[in-house]
Amino acid sequence: MQVAAWTQVEMNSLLDALSEPATLLSTDYSILAANQAYHQTYGGQPSILGQTCYQVSHGFDQPCDLAGEACPLKRCLEKGQKQRVLHLHQTPRGEEHVDVEMSPIYNQDGELVAFLEVLHLVKEARPQAAAEGLIGRSPAFNEMLALLRRAAPSEIAVLLLGETGTGKELVARALHDASPRSAKPFITVECSGLPETLFESELFGHEKGAFTGATGRKPGLVEAAHGGTLFLDEIGEIPLSQQVKLLRLIETGHYRSVGGVEPQYANFRLVCATHRSLEERVKEGLFRADLFYRISAFPIHLPSLAERREDLPLLAQALLKRLPGGEGVSLGASALAVLQTYAFPGNIRELRNLLERGILLADDGRIEAEHLPAFCTSGLAEASPVPSGDQLLPLKEVENLYLRQVLQTFSGDRRELAAHLGISERSLYRKIHSLK
Repeated sequence: MQVAAWTQVEMNSLLDALSEPATLLSTDYSILAANQAYHQTYGGQPSILGQTCYQVSHGFDQPCDLAGEACPLKRCLEKGQKQRVLHLHQTPRGEEHVDVEMSPIYNQDGELVAFLEVLHLVKEARPQAAAEGLIGRSPAFNEMLALLRRAAPSEIAVLLLGETGTGKELVARALHDASPRSAKPFITVECSGLPETLFESELFGHEKGAFTGATGRKPGLVEAAHGGTLFLDEIGEIPLSQQVKLLRLIETGHYRSVGGVEPQYANFRLVCATHRSLEERVKEGLFRADLFYRISAFPIHLPSLAERREDLPLLAQALLKRLPGGEGVSLGASALAVLQTYAFPGNIRELRNLLERGILLADDGRIEAEHLPAFCTSGLAEASPVPSGDQLLPLKEVENLYLRQVLQTFSGDRRELAAHLGISERSLYRKIHSLK
């Protein structure tokens, strides 16, 4: 049976069997039907029927792949198999991250007749300033988020790789919150601050009388994480002598407390993080190769702030909402211009510190360049394309002003401009489209 022969009732019945928002799309991108979950989540009216998915979800006037985005429908056409892509969609609540799952539908003759689009709303991250959760919308951030979404539902060991201050514990928490273990404990072990003499006791616990001062039984962090997630932060700092005990725990799922006799069963999801190159540590003989292979089944790179510089205004807004005294404080155009040129060796943690300082110095509730440390201005260009002084503009408008100026003055093509701005070509297209 061809799609044209399906009644609206039949199409709606097919979709309403799904609990998540879903649409049925024709091979030319038109929306044929949407289920109740879609209408409840996105407020879609019957008028969306007949419109294209890229119009409704993105406001584009052409398919996503022609607008610089990855298009799951196009991939389905090419591969003939289910495809999955992380997108930013327009919703009644503003833009939101959506994990799009697209499946081809074939008729009894094996002909491709339609596509089933299931939309998994991403609750762990937001592309807008918010009081909690991961914040970002840059390609580098979205790539990391897409990997997080793939790993979260499984039990695979995840290794978070990134510079100091990139938010590894926040990402580990997001992994936990998106997993089937979200209702159970999330336990962090700070490996870098744990003395070698206390490592085993802290991790596995100890029995009464196990050593001098052990006046009672103390459960370890492995026991505290039972049923949930155990996050080993800066795992590269674990002493070599203790790594074999951790390896045994991971391999067998059992451990003994210090001074204990009976083996105990460990039930946790393992997430590790490090700012070091563990491969180099292995070569130097400072990290066991067998332990490295056990913990690195699914590595996720956390981008530095320099790799996601276009997220800087958004991160600043979000951090100001979260910092004590930051509500009602804004980041002025001159300060933003300075920060856009700063290297940020301390990443998001350093940005937070700079904003905390600015909150205390900005008596009028607006952080300007004068409220930032002198070392931040070392890379500032002499001429600034954005207003400064007493004029107060929203951060988005500052970005738009700059973009309009460079579009008028830059002589190269869009690909070259994107490279100069440190963003992807598809991100540049999206920003230009938002100016219209």
